[in-house]
Amino acid sequence: MDKIRIRGGQTLNGVIRIGGAKNAALPLMAASLLTDEALVLSNVPHLADITTMANLLGQHGVLVSLEGQAGNGGHVGRVMSLTAGEITSTTAPYDLVRRMRASVLVLGPIVAREGVATVSLPGGCAIGTRPVDIHLSGLEALGAEIEVEAGYIRASAPKGLRGARYVFPKVSVGATENLLLAASLAKGETIFENAAREPEITDLCECLIAMGAKIDGVGTATLTVQGVDRLHGAEHSIMPDRIEAGTYAMAAAITGGTVELEGARLDHIEAAAAQLRKTGTTIETRNGGIFVSRANTELLAVDVETDPYPGFPTDLQAQFLALMTTAKGASVITETIFENRFMHVPELQRMGADVTTQGNTAVVRGVDQLNGAPVMASDLRASASLVLAGLVADGVTEVRRIYHLDRGYERLEEKLRLVGADVERVEDS
Repeated sequence: MDKIRIRGGQTLNGVIRIGGAKNAALPLMAASLLTDEALVLSNVPHLADITTMANLLGQHGVLVSLEGQAGNGGHVGRVMSLTAGEITSTTAPYDLVRRMRASVLVLGPIVAREGVATVSLPGGCAIGTRPVDIHLSGLEALGAEIEVEAGYIRASAPKGLRGARYVFPKVSVGATENLLLAASLAKGETIFENAAREPEITDLCECLIAMGAKIDGVGTATLTVQGVDRLHGAEHSIMPDRIEAGTYAMAAAITGGTVELEGARLDHIEAAAAQLRKTGTTIETRNGGIFVSRANTELLAVDVETDPYPGFPTDLQAQFLALMTTAKGASVITETIFENRFMHVPELQRMGADVTTQGNTAVVRGVDQLNGAPVMASDLRASASLVLAGLVADGVTEVRRIYHLDRGYERLEEKLRLVGADVERVEDS
């Protein structure tokens, strides 16, 4: 198993290309189950979670192939074709689903197209329970009969799904995606209220519309779907990864550097950008991407509270907490989305960070210097926070269990090296 070794103290300067968004790519890949024609996705990131989803879809009979690639040895602009001419299996087994929570996104499209689906209860990062009850209650509202037994969800709608009005009891990105996929082939009109508004939802809607779906209210909390009998193939370019962009923006800020994030969109991370500006960091749109700089300015402590989009993303909370460990003053980080998302704190404390937690709140008192140490990643975004801390720590930091990183960051160590970081992937003895 590999680990990331970082020798801290280098200021980051240069250009980082932002890849396609993992959190957009996964539901888009699942959308291929809705048609027997080819769905061609471009700007596909090269990540472990993409491979997991491709393997799962292949198990259902989807033909997955790389149709082409452009730039940087195939790491930028990969093109993936997915064709579900026939659903050969309506069961998503535990061995595949346990690796990634987003695997549950096959539930909605399969039951919509085949009238039955059996999906293992999903796995994923250890950041809370993240139950699928909203997915299931939404499918029930669309006329599916749901049974949960022996670790599997069985959904059946032999006469097809039917349109309905469904109010999400709380904002859920995954459930919104799953139910949008299902409603696209339901009979009649479906109205979703209190739907998630994340850019990834908009990206999915735009792809479904290109496939022939009828969706109104895109980008709002109320989505109206007119079900159609069938969808057709389409071509769609995946949006840039806003969490990757936010992570590298914070890497520039924590090292006092200047970085251009090529291909990134500032409007996707405006809540995080607003907080970064308060820390003394310049962040603005420039040259079709995002310009980030904290050269010659003091890093100031800022309070942050996570919230559904357009609020501060929970997927950037760990990275922002790491940023605050060397800021001047004290900051309060409040996590409102997941109940177990401070697992990175003990590892940051090993590096000399002054952080105390109580419930869903962390108080971070900035220190003059972090110290390199061996640390262990607990989940995807926690891994990134430890890398950020290592970039400014005195000495060597080794981040273990980086398979989490490989789920969501494409070639992280290579991208950081391009802007001056002293970081390498080595075999963990």
